Amino acid sequence: MVRIAVRVTPRADRDQVAGWRGSELMVRVTAAPEGGKANAAVEKTIAAALGLPKSAVTVVRGHSGRSKQVEIAAEASAVHSVLGEPDQGLF
Repeated sequence: MVRIAVRVTPRADRDQVAGWRGSELMVRVTAAPEGGKANAAVEKTIAAALGLPKSAVTVVRGHSGRSKQVEIAAEASAVHSVLGEPDQGLF
């Protein structure tokens, strides 16, 4: 299991993992932030980027805000090999 900080942009043009900005992974989703739709889209987008089932990614903190903490049921090395490493020097 690995936890990462995520910054979400709802109502974007497309669903995508946009890379690291500081210690947060930037994720854009087309879903609106209502009724948990954006959270579900974040889970689905990150899972797709990692080649994992949607059930392997869970929003564990920040359900109603743009900054979230996501738990991924995978090895940290596998996650970072696909998503890269956070930019430690920016903040």
